[in-house]
Amino acid sequence: MLTALLSVTVLGFLLGMRHATDPDHVVAVTTIVSQQRSLAKAARTGILWGIGHTATIILVGGAIIVLKVQLSAIPVRVGLSLEFAVAVMLIVLGLLTLAGGERRVADSTARPLTVGFVHGLAGSAAVATLPQVALIPNPGWALAYLGVFGLGTIVGMLLITASIAAPSLLAVHKFAGLNRKLRIASGVASIAFGLFLAHRIGFVDGLFTSAPEWTPH
Repeated sequence: MLTALLSVTVLGFLLGMRHATDPDHVVAVTTIVSQQRSLAKAARTGILWGIGHTATIILVGGAIIVLKVQLSAIPVRVGLSLEFAVAVMLIVLGLLTLAGGERRVADSTARPLTVGFVHGLAGSAAVATLPQVALIPNPGWALAYLGVFGLGTIVGMLLITASIAAPSLLAVHKFAGLNRKLRIASGVASIAFGLFLAHRIGFVDGLFTSAPEWTPH
């Protein structure tokens, strides 16, 4: 039993690290990191994003586990609305980045925490209903699994932000004016990806149609 729990825990940590690489996660933190000029601050952004994300996963995902909520019991439009909130957040994040000028708005603690929290809302149902969680009969251990999953996400996002920031900071030091171009490029990319997600969730998945379909991811 202990061996099985250890295996599931290690798997949860690795899956958490992989979860950090989801495209919408990477786009969001890249937009924030593009405004920073320190590797330490970029790493801090990744950690804060991961903490916000993990907090939501444990709160919402934990409630799903403790109350034994089945995935089919979650209204489709509720699930799609949570994912649509991520799309809106990416668009707003991109607009704020473009309008930010040279202000160090990305140095705040609130922004990466909030972004991570919103991402966590959209992914809580998917994480809480993973097959690995279903294998854990004890709700306490299942909650612990979510915590380990979240820790893996924090570590993964820390590595991602550091790997994104390192080459861009090196380039900025060598080429004057590149920081502004990187900021604009990341802002535009965030808006474009947000609009893409909004269209997919709103019309392809059907949030704004009469026949919505939702598969948590």
